[in-house]
Amino acid sequence: MAAASISRSGSAAPSLGFEDYSLYSNLSDDELLQITIERSLTDTHCSNANANCNAADNATSNTAAAPMPPHQPDRNPHPTARMTNQPRHSSHNPPANYSSHNPPPVQTTAHYSSPNPPSEKPPDPKTFDGTVSCFMTGSGKRMVAYRKADGSLVHIAPEPEEEEEPLFKAVRVGDVSRVKALVMCPGTNLMLPSKPGWLAIHQAAWYGQDTCLRVLLSAQPGMINKRTDRGESALLIAVSKDQLPCVQVLLEKGADPDITNYDRETPLYRACERNSAAMVAALLNHGAAVNTHCIQGWTALQEAVVRNNVEICEMLLKAGAKHSLTNIYGITPLFSAAQTGQVATLRFLLKHGADINSQAADGATALYEAAKNGHEEIVELLLSQNADANKPGKTGLLPLHIAAQRGSDTIVSMLIPATSKARIRRTGISPLHVAAERNRDEVLEALIEAGFDVNAQLSEERSKLYEDRRSTVLYFSVINNNIDAVRMLLTAGADPNLDVFKPLMVAARLGCIQTVTLLVEHGADINASIPTHPTTFPAIYMFSMKYLPMFKYLLDHGGHALSCFECVYGSKPHPPIRTTRSERDDLHHSELRRGVQFCEMISAPSICRWAGPIIDVLLDYVGHVTLCSRLMEHLDSYSDWSVIKEKAAPPRPLMQLCRLQILHLVGGRHVKKLLLPGGLIRFLQHQEGSFDDC
Repeated sequence: MAAASISRSGSAAPSLGFEDYSLYSNLSDDELLQITIERSLTDTHCSNANANCNAADNATSNTAAAPMPPHQPDRNPHPTARMTNQPRHSSHNPPANYSSHNPPPVQTTAHYSSPNPPSEKPPDPKTFDGTVSCFMTGSGKRMVAYRKADGSLVHIAPEPEEEEEPLFKAVRVGDVSRVKALVMCPGTNLMLPSKPGWLAIHQAAWYGQDTCLRVLLSAQPGMINKRTDRGESALLIAVSKDQLPCVQVLLEKGADPDITNYDRETPLYRACERNSAAMVAALLNHGAAVNTHCIQGWTALQEAVVRNNVEICEMLLKAGAKHSLTNIYGITPLFSAAQTGQVATLRFLLKHGADINSQAADGATALYEAAKNGHEEIVELLLSQNADANKPGKTGLLPLHIAAQRGSDTIVSMLIPATSKARIRRTGISPLHVAAERNRDEVLEALIEAGFDVNAQLSEERSKLYEDRRSTVLYFSVINNNIDAVRMLLTAGADPNLDVFKPLMVAARLGCIQTVTLLVEHGADINASIPTHPTTFPAIYMFSMKYLPMFKYLLDHGGHALSCFECVYGSKPHPPIRTTRSERDDLHHSELRRGVQFCEMISAPSICRWAGPIIDVLLDYVGHVTLCSRLMEHLDSYSDWSVIKEKAAPPRPLMQLCRLQILHLVGGRHVKKLLLPGGLIRFLQHQEGSFDDC
């Protein structure tokens, strides 16, 4: 496309008149729209002329390199060299002289005697002092822009299509007579590449022109093993493109079947990758090496195995392939078959003596990997061939653990009889833990039915991996808020009191009354403490006081209330509430010696607003008590709480004292069995209501 140069006149903004028309006259509407959008994103500190010129540059810097022409083989990595753009800066502020109401007038600085300005040829890239950049318009048209060092646009036009050399064009279209004529021409040099490293022989192999290939090799046999810039020989290209006739011609003419590319992939490896038994046979018949490793350590056999091609595997083994070779990760072909679920090749390798228990660099076996990926048929086959289910991976987990983690209850059922429970104990973690952690309820049920101990605990090393030092399977289900799993474990005999931080406290902290109820009904200790953070009252109260129905439920079922009113300071002034970090640390050390008191805990900013209702509930579960000065301060802080102070004042009502005595003698859980009127039973139970499930 011919284009006029854009001129400048002093500091005046150049026009967007005839220059723009001539510059973009052959673009479609979509292309013009793309250019317009790109112009709107240009640098605003430049003049309007620079903004108009730099729009194409923005498009260039933000658009990927254009694809190669259709006639150029896509495996040739050397498209036309291009220069990169200069770095640019962007701004979101409009120019100083810009007004949304008064846009700058269009000024023209170029004058032409005819409607169309004179055309201008693009600069020569070899001598042009500036940058040459390419971009693609919204409609997919490839453009090239020439800019000076200051960023000003010199020329923009569609990217010229490179002329294909006559010989390469003739080879591509399969014009044998033309190829012969060009080959016989004295000026033709068959060793001269059209692109870096790309000879006519590579062109013929790529497009499957075997007849042209014969002509070229007859004229210049010495180029048969020449490689492209990627290190690919014509034979490797022909194999990669599945051009069997070209493969046969090259092998007949003496092509080396073991020349690799820069990834050390041989033609035989590529033939296995293409899953072509015919090409594999041709290469083996011409002496191709079968045990060559690629850059990742894979062999041709390993590639054939993951393609599940038994025919190719058989040919390779007959030619001397070794099934014990590993890649850089220590993975054998057998491992790859199990990993990818290829039953046919796995059975073939086992039949030919492959080690079923070989381990990868991370200790994983074929059985471990099959269980990890959920390949049921592979697991069944391996177990039928006596695969060892007691070899752990690098994390110490057995195949059974991995299957439980994945949730494959069928695989778990197959692995249970093959796995030693003594070996499981040595791992320090039960598959029940893994299933509970991932909420695999079906697996959990299968393991319980198989007799796994629901009270199994993590080893100390594994427990330390968790900040809360969890230990039991029940803890995992409670912290996941999995009520079905909690019920299943408790029904099977799980003890809710084995963890340092009790599952009941976790359920209370989560606010799930249904889980709390299940745990209490199965003997959870409401009055348990936390060894690392001792308190003078039941520790669970710290997590339940904001939810008064739950708090009341715990008191109804044996939670101690009297300890909440015991205070070493009594009616004396309490130490001030610590606010700085150092003060809190000092307080923490003193609390560790005697335990945190209820009045200190309820003074926390997040809880003190609930102090009145909490104290009110507690008073229903105690007799004569004395409120310490700190509790009195809280009750004095809100006028409506004065009635609570009166409730605590002695003497307490006789009915309240009688209720406490009856509950003490009978026990809260046995009140319903008393032969008393329903109203009296409800009184003894503090008129306990039902709660909504969490």
